[in-house]
Amino acid sequence: MRKKELRIVCPNGHLGFAPTKEESFYIAAATKPDYYCCDSGSDDIGASALGSDRSVSMYKWQKHDLELMLLAAIEQGAPMLIGSSGDTGANSRVDMYVQIIKDLAKEHNLPSFKLAYFYSEVDKSYLKDKMQQEITIEGLDDRSSLTEADLEKTNRIVAVAGVHPFIKALDMGADVVIGGRSSDCAIFAAPAIREGFPEELAYYLGKVLECASFCAEPYGAKESVIGTITQDDVKVTAMHPEQRCTIASVAGHAMYERSNPYFEFVAGGMMDMTHCKYEQFDEKTTRITGSKFIPIEGEVKVKLEGAGILGEKYIGIAGIRDPYTIKNVDKVVELTREQVAQEFEGHDYHLNFRIFGKDGVMGELEPVKEIKSHELGIVIEGIAATKEVSEALTLFATRQIFYARLPEVKGTAGTAAFIVDDVVYAGSACSWTMNHIVPVADPLELFDVKLIEINNTINA
Repeated sequence: MRKKELRIVCPNGHLGFAPTKEESFYIAAATKPDYYCCDSGSDDIGASALGSDRSVSMYKWQKHDLELMLLAAIEQGAPMLIGSSGDTGANSRVDMYVQIIKDLAKEHNLPSFKLAYFYSEVDKSYLKDKMQQEITIEGLDDRSSLTEADLEKTNRIVAVAGVHPFIKALDMGADVVIGGRSSDCAIFAAPAIREGFPEELAYYLGKVLECASFCAEPYGAKESVIGTITQDDVKVTAMHPEQRCTIASVAGHAMYERSNPYFEFVAGGMMDMTHCKYEQFDEKTTRITGSKFIPIEGEVKVKLEGAGILGEKYIGIAGIRDPYTIKNVDKVVELTREQVAQEFEGHDYHLNFRIFGKDGVMGELEPVKEIKSHELGIVIEGIAATKEVSEALTLFATRQIFYARLPEVKGTAGTAAFIVDDVVYAGSACSWTMNHIVPVADPLELFDVKLIEINNTINA
């Protein structure tokens, strides 16, 4: 018998990025939701995590959030779905999450359950074959189509899954699903679509739930919300006692994080929120109707994210309080660049100056051109092929700010202060090499779903 409604709890907008707040989660769990779903990744964290194949979140926080969800889900007998495991959804991150689930099952002596998982990494040879078949791999956001040079610069590629591997995992009988890189909203839309609710509402349900309490007010991150879908509408309810899901907070969240606030693209189509209607259903709940889902014509296209290592990075930090130096800070940076160019002639390097108090956050997009800061902080980023060169590069550049030769300065050096004595190693520096879409004959072509039984492996 078809359910009249489906209720999904989302405890955290990015599992493990900071620990889930437990109070609102337990309030949500006490209502016995039908599913426990959460996204654990983002490209907002930059390219270095994917390029270096690591997480940017603490293992302890990721285990905490998985433990919170797993114990509640298993106790209740409700499925649990996780997408974009370990910040990037790379294969090693999926393996890490699968192992955490196994460890938690043993630690808490949980009864046997079925765990499905799928990888998202894409081998370069797969894309080379496509290109040799003259299949265009289109670039997004004004990028040109993929070239072999792009591939050469790439260390790791993940494909962004839609609802398909999650639905397959549930069809296989999974109690817990650990996913590779995934569209945020697909993690929540998948169970709703599988249980017979309209795609146009299911994808909206996913869109509104993906960041948990970001759709509620007053602001409070890492708090749980519950989304309810019926055949006619979606409702979203804040679980924290002091938060509410209002028309403004829900609509505002639905429209953020994309160039066109009304469209959300996923593997298989596009959700159009242009004509969504928002109503205050009760004090803590907003009701939404009017979303549309437009399936893609022809082959499904799957988004690809790729990252490549630029080199090793060090950072130096300098502070400036002298008014004349602040007034001429652009000249200081220019003089520094000139000194570095002479000293490191013949070396391949990247040097970046972030001047906080003047364009440090927005860069060239900063509309305030006249600064009145009484002090500035400059973060110097130096990147080179080896740690040895990178350290020397960054140290030299940081010290040149101290020695900047400005006209009319009558004193000696000393118009800058070093916030740390040395420069600090900041790991491998990476850049995005791929933000493209590849056409596939089967939406599952890049996502092989595996099923194991925890405590009794049936198909590892």
